[in-house]
This record gives sequence, structure tokens and C-alpha cells, in this order.
Amino acid sequence: MKNISFIILIFIGSVINSFAQGNLTIPDQSQKAGVSQRIGLTDIEIHYSSPLVRARSIWGDVVPFGEVWRAGANENTTISFSTDVIVGNIQVPAGKYGLHMIPRKINGPLFCRKMPVPGVAFFYNKEEDMVRFEVEPLTRDFQEWLSYRFTDPKPGAVNVTMNWEKIAISFPVSIKIQQTVVASMRNELRGVAGFTWQGPWQAADYCMTHNIYPEEAMQWIDQSLAVQENFHNLETKSLILAKAGKQTESAELHAKAIAVASETQLNTHGYKMLGNGDLNGAVEIFKLNIKRNPNSWNVYDSYAEGLLMKGDKKVPSATIR
Repeated sequence: MKNISFIILIFIGSVINSFAQGNLTIPDQSQKAGVSQRIGLTDIEIHYSSPLVRARSIWGDVVPFGEVWRAGANENTTISFSTDVIVGNIQVPAGKYGLHMIPRKINGPLFCRKMPVPGVAFFYNKEEDMVRFEVEPLTRDFQEWLSYRFTDPKPGAVNVTMNWEKIAISFPVSIKIQQTVVASMRNELRGVAGFTWQGPWQAADYCMTHNIYPEEAMQWIDQSLAVQENFHNLETKSLILAKAGKQTESAELHAKAIAVASETQLNTHGYKMLGNGDLNGAVEIFKLNIKRNPNSWNVYDSYAEGLLMKGDKKVPSATIR
């Protein structure tokens, strides 16, 4: 088994209907199936028909070596990506593709193939290959039915794995997650979200948090502030300015943000500072919240939690009010 290798081909093409339109519908021996997975904002879908072993010799017999196989039964297997992805180490545009394989007895390449003409699922032209890299199958416990699944998912990557008989084939699909998210935000901000303060603020805050696209982040935060100034966008611009080395302007906006913050916003800000390790700063925010909202039990609870994390177990002075 370990001497078998696979070539995988991914190409654009429509499914060929092998039967006349007048025939009645009856169950296929190989039932249709599908799986999907989201990584980041990218949706991946695979649709296929699942054949059974049925006591047959599969590799080299039912599925001949060295010939294009549609990676399933009946119609060609398809795989679709809602955004641009990376298959192996090659960029593949968003779209719906046919998925084919070529099993061989020796190690061989895996393909990601683009075919510009619809309806040519069963024909192969090497010139239409988009991606080619080698893949070696894994030996697994016997499985009667062919299946696809997504394995080892990560925030920006996942493996596509096919299992049938005692063979498993796996290849990686990944995305540039931050670039994909920002590209999605750009599109969304061309719509209704662009008229609100929340949309541009979220885009700016995402870029600031991940240290990407600083110029765009500044444009978006100014767009948000032009709609409505509040704690969220003032504080985000303060942080953007700080990362740009403009400490005086940053401090001024931070003070302005704190001045307009609500009880909940101050509390959330204090916990964010705790999470970032700024224990002293968090305790000062919690203390300020007590002065502004002395009748709220929650502000005292948060203050106590901040003191506990600092290791300060003394009873707070009554003059805190």
C-alpha cells in the first residue's frame, strides 16, 4: 500500500449528465454526500458520490493505476472555495472546481488543475494544471465506503482527507487569514456598514490589533469618528496613534475616551488591561469606575478582583468614594 501514490487534479468544470433527461430517478449504488468547513471567513465545500468496496480489489483494478479518476463515483467530485486559498503552497482563486486523482504505484505529484471550458470533467490536459506537488497516501484501517472529511483544523488552515478501503489521501488548504478578513471588511464597508460608526471602527480596531494596514486603519477610524465620537473609536484611535509613535496625541485622545466612557465600558476596559498584564492601570480604571458609579455593586467586585490579581489583600479604604 505504501508504494501507491496519487496525483490530485482540481479544475473548473461542470458536471456531465450521463443519462437522458427522460429517464426516471432511481437510487444510485454510490450515494451522494457532501462536507463543508469554514476556516477564518472562507467556506470550503466538497460534493461527491460515495462508492462501496463490495469485496472488490480497488487500487489498480476498480481504480486503475496511471489513469484519471474522478475521486468518487458517478459524477465528478467537486470542491469549492468562497475566497482565494492556498492548496499545498500554490494560490488558487475562489471558485468551484472539479477534483480528480491519478493513483500510481510509485511516488508522484498532486495537481490543482484549472480547465476553462465547462463540461470537460472526464478529460485531462497537462497544460491546464494549476498546482502540482507530490503526495504519499497513508495506510488506514479498512473502510467500506469512500468519504471525505476535514482534519486538523486551525484558524487559517485545514487538511482535506479522503478515506477508502485501506488508503487515506490528505492535502492542505490554507488562507492568509488577516488579508482575507480585511478584504471582506473592505467589501462590507462599501454597503450599509460604511454609514455607521461601528463598521469602520471594527475594521480599524482589527487592523490595529493585528498590526496591519496602519494607513487604512487611520482612514477607517476617522470615518467612524466623523459619524459619532464615543469611547470605542476614541480609544482605538488613541492606540493607533501610540503605535505610530504619536504619544502626546494618543494620551489626549485616551483621556477624552475615558471621560465619555460608561460604567460598562470602563469595566470592560479595566478587564482588557488585566488581560494585557497592566494590573496597576486596571486597578486605577476600576477605582475611577467606583467614584463615578458608587451605587453599583459590580464596580466594587471588579475593583476587588483587580486588587486580588495584584496580590493586594488589604481592605480598601472607605475614602475611595
